Amino acid sequence: MDRNSRHNLIKRLQSDLPRGAPFDLTTLAALGVSPKLAAAYAKNGWLVRLAQGVYAFPNDNFNVYGALQFLQQHVPGLHVGGKSALALHGVRHNVGIRDTLVLWGNVRHTLPAWFTERFPARYVHANLFDWTDNTLPAKTLGTPPGQPEGLCVSVAERAVLEMLYDAGTRQSLEEARNLFDSLRSPRKELLGQLLACCTSVKTVRLFLTWARETEVVNADDLLARYSLRTGSNKRWMSQLADGTLLSLNPHG
Repeated sequence: MDRNSRHNLIKRLQSDLPRGAPFDLTTLAALGVSPKLAAAYAKNGWLVRLAQGVYAFPNDNFNVYGALQFLQQHVPGLHVGGKSALALHGVRHNVGIRDTLVLWGNVRHTLPAWFTERFPARYVHANLFDWTDNTLPAKTLGTPPGQPEGLCVSVAERAVLEMLYDAGTRQSLEEARNLFDSLRSPRKELLGQLLACCTSVKTVRLFLTWARETEVVNADDLLARYSLRTGSNKRWMSQLADGTLLSLNPHG
């Protein structure tokens, strides 16, 4: 390819590719850029190589949402979850400017350095739900109002259970309780369905315990209507990372 053709092609990239997000070799190939040519563009300063097969435009300070939408294409089930999802739904407690972003996904994955260097984040992979209804996973992920179209975020009812799963380990128990106290009018039917699918005894018991204390939903009604995995009839006890002893009754 001669110099003129290369120049015309990079001009086409600059006009056709949206700013604000990275792009991969598949995207570049669709526009006629081979891996070898992409490497040449990066060497000459037309592109910036973020990682193997991942590029961006120079001086394009892409935002977290553009980066997340890129990752969603490569990591099955990737979504904003737990505390971070609750914040996007307006459930917040002392959210810091550089608060760690909580991401969940369906597979084991290490977030790339180009992402975590720009956006403090952690990734959670856990089989928290045993989906009996194949439509439920999609129903419990969406884009909150005011967020970029296509951004995948847990609905509040799913997010609160993801947060409780982390409570006492990577999520402060005190902060989790404060966020739980801020829940307003959760959808009881959806909560019941999610709790019935939840595989974590600690998560289910902690939800029932705090539900009784806050009366955010009727815990006895949930227990009567859904088969919840509360474990044995013995008290569940565990020493948390900060030394706190967490003690939970079977039914909250």
